[in-house]
Amino acid sequence: MSARFVTGERARAEESGERPSSSYGSWNTIKRRPKRGRPYVTSLTFAFALTAIMTALVLVVVLAIVWEPQFMAYTRQNMQALADSTAEAISEAYAEAGEMNEEVAAVAGSASAVSSEIVVQVATTDGEILYDDTWAVNSRRPGEARIPATMPTEENATVSSAITAPSGKIVGSVRLWALGSEALLTKADAVFRTNSYGAIATAAAIAALLACVIGFFVSRAISRPIQRITSTAKQIRNGDLTARSKVTGTDEVGQLGETFDDMAGTIERDLKLEHRLTGDVAHELRTPLMAMQATVEAMQDGVLPADDEHFEVVATEVRRLSRLIDAMLKLSRLENGTTELKTERTDLVYLVKSLVSSQHQLFHERGLHLRFVDETPHGELYADVDPDLLREAIVNLMSNAMRYTNADGWVKVSLRQDRSDVLIAVQDTGIGIAKEDIPQTFARFWRSDVSRERVSGGLGVGLAITKEIVDRHNGTILVESELGRGTTFTLRIPLRSPKRAQER
Repeated sequence: MSARFVTGERARAEESGERPSSSYGSWNTIKRRPKRGRPYVTSLTFAFALTAIMTALVLVVVLAIVWEPQFMAYTRQNMQALADSTAEAISEAYAEAGEMNEEVAAVAGSASAVSSEIVVQVATTDGEILYDDTWAVNSRRPGEARIPATMPTEENATVSSAITAPSGKIVGSVRLWALGSEALLTKADAVFRTNSYGAIATAAAIAALLACVIGFFVSRAISRPIQRITSTAKQIRNGDLTARSKVTGTDEVGQLGETFDDMAGTIERDLKLEHRLTGDVAHELRTPLMAMQATVEAMQDGVLPADDEHFEVVATEVRRLSRLIDAMLKLSRLENGTTELKTERTDLVYLVKSLVSSQHQLFHERGLHLRFVDETPHGELYADVDPDLLREAIVNLMSNAMRYTNADGWVKVSLRQDRSDVLIAVQDTGIGIAKEDIPQTFARFWRSDVSRERVSGGLGVGLAITKEIVDRHNGTILVESELGRGTTFTLRIPLRSPKRAQER
């Protein structure tokens, strides 16, 4: 069974607000009915609808700028083609008749038949109107002069085409315009244009409605997991540390939910350890204090003689208490980063081998077998480390193995290279660690129930110090253990520090 621990900075964001004075402070749980703004579903639905409407508006603008002139040019081109064809027909009739008269001009009636909304006039070069299709529909009294239709004053409201004789001489002209319009648009053309814009407006309304529907369902699908995470956060803030959002998935919201639940689990575990830490610290400090108090009171009451032997008991407990306080201070400095990391190029094979040699006699006195295994190919391996801190970390692991390994057991310290990392392993055949206890191995003052039953015991902060030392080296610790069979701690440390790697 194994577990990996990687350090990382933890930050706790505190809510800030206006305060009456610099000495004022307060704290409260999240309100049941916090001040609410516009719901996320409404905002996203509104955004979808606004996008659809803006798209329709852009289309209208494009049509007004691009399509409208094109449409007007198209209708004018049709009118001009009709005027040209009419003028050509009249020119042929003129060539047969030899003169420009009303009978020749009457050929323009074919153009009048195209649409009742188009006015066709035929005039001579002198301005005499020979044909006006409005004469056919306007009745007049006998002898009354025929009045031609009034031609629009707008320059672009009419089209004309010259009537030529066979010799090429211009003998008249054909003029066309739309009845009742200052532009060359018939009613059918105007209706078509109006219907086009109406269709766009209808499409925009339908698109906005569909966008609202789609936006509502999409935003609700997105907001539901966010609401679950928010609700879970409120539960945790109000004291329910077991609350989990259970939001999963491969997208950003799913990853947020999984990360949030992991964070909640870490907070729950840390708070439990914090509560347990209080009792453990009290226990660790009370044990030597009670021993000293009992001995001193016994000597004061005359139960025990005030000799060197009993003074040594008090001195031993004082030294134990002093070591405990020193270890806690060292751990605190490592955690706060106040302990300077003095890295230097160090031969780890020599460092670990010398440690094993120096500890060999101590293990032998405990009835344990200690050996060093060098798995490097060349018998040396250099890395950028703080040799003093790394020695302390390895000694802590070796002391831990010696403390919880029965007599005639084995402790093996090995070293090997894995790509750009060095792996230093301390393996023992001791009592092991339960699977559920492995994640708490590096907590301060933590010892498993099995280890607590043993008479021998350390200060309870050695592994916590080891973890901090490895973290300072940007490394990790792997723990593999089985009850009754032993434990293996493996330190993985980069061969080069990040600063040295950048220099390369």
